[in-house]
Amino acid sequence: MTAPHPAPPRPQKRRVPLWDNARWIAITLMVVGHAILKLIGESDQAYAMYLFIYAFHVPIFVAVSGYFAKSGPPGTRQLQRLLTDIAFPYIIFETIWTCVHWLLGGKFTLDYSTASWTLWFLLALLVWRIILPYLVILRYPLLISIALSISSGYVDQIDSTFTLSRTVGLLPFFVFGWKLRQWKVTDRWLALSTGTVWKWRAGAFAFFTSVYALISVNIELLRELKMRTFLLYDESYALFGYSQFWAGGVRLGLMVLAFALIIAFLMLIPRRATWFTPFGAATMYIYLLHSFVLFPMRETGILDGPQPAWVLPGVIVLSVVISVVLSLPFVRRVFRPFVEPRARWLFRPAAATPTGTIVLPHSDRK
Repeated sequence: MTAPHPAPPRPQKRRVPLWDNARWIAITLMVVGHAILKLIGESDQAYAMYLFIYAFHVPIFVAVSGYFAKSGPPGTRQLQRLLTDIAFPYIIFETIWTCVHWLLGGKFTLDYSTASWTLWFLLALLVWRIILPYLVILRYPLLISIALSISSGYVDQIDSTFTLSRTVGLLPFFVFGWKLRQWKVTDRWLALSTGTVWKWRAGAFAFFTSVYALISVNIELLRELKMRTFLLYDESYALFGYSQFWAGGVRLGLMVLAFALIIAFLMLIPRRATWFTPFGAATMYIYLLHSFVLFPMRETGILDGPQPAWVLPGVIVLSVVISVVLSLPFVRRVFRPFVEPRARWLFRPAAATPTGTIVLPHSDRK
C-alpha cells in the first residue's frame, strides 16, 4: 500500500522591503511627533516640525494599514485576528494605562469607550477592517469616504467616544491605501529603472522641502488658524472655532495635501532592504510601548517652558533610538504576550454554523 504524500507546505509570504521600510519610518515619525509635543508651545521650530510630521505621518500609517487590509468576506482566521491583533491588545493596554493612572493617584475607572493616548488607533483600525468589505462593493468607495470624513466634522455629536471622530475623519486614508494596492503601485514602482526612480525622488524631495518651508514661514499664522487641531481629526469644526460653512473645505485641502505627501513619502523610501528593514515587522511593539517610555518626559515637566536650542534635535535623536530599541528581538520576546496575545483557548477548535453546530470535515459526514 502506497503511503500518502504529505501535503505541500504553505508558501511563505514574501515581505516587500519597500513596505517594511515605510512602516518603520512612519512609526518613528510618530514617536518624534509625540516626543516634541511638549516643545511646540514655546518653540516655533518645534511647532513647524510637529505640523509637518502630522500633515502626513498619521495618514501614511493609516494608508499602509489599508494597503494590507483584506476587502473580501472575512473568514474564520481573519475574524480571529481581529480579536488577537486588535481587540485584545486594546483591552490589555487600556487596562494597563488605567492602572498606571490609578497608581499615580487617579481614580480606578475602567472606561474602554475612551482610548488612552495612542490607543485610539486600535479602535479605529478595528472598525476600518470590519467595514472595508462593505465599503468597497460601492462604486466610489474613496469619494464616499472623503464625503463622510468632511461631513462628520459638522456634527458635534461625533466625538472621541470609541474614537468615532478619528475613525470617520481618517477613513479616506485607509481606503486610499487599499486603492494603492488595486492600482498595483508597488509593482509599477519596483519595475522602474534606477534613473527614472531618482528623477521622481528629486521631485518628491522638492515637494517635501517646499511644504516644510511654507509651514516654517507661516508658523504664526498657522498657530492662529489652529491647524494642529485640524490635523488631529478629533473634534468637530465648531468645537475649535470653525462654525463657518467652509470649514470642511479646510479639511478637504489638508486631505488632498496628505494624499500627495503619502505618494511623495513612498517615493523617498528605499526600495531595497536596509539595516532597518527588519524593524518594519515590529511597528506594533513601537506603537504600543513607546508611550510608556515617553510618559515620564510628558508628565514630569522637564520639557515645559523655553528650552535650549539643542533640546529639539536631542529629542528627535532620542525618539529614533527609542524606535530602534523597541524594534529589537528581545523586546518582542518579552512583550509578545501583551502585544500579540494568541488566546487560542478562547476559540472553538472548528468553525461553527449559524445554528451553533460544529462543521465537520467532508470525510466525516455520513
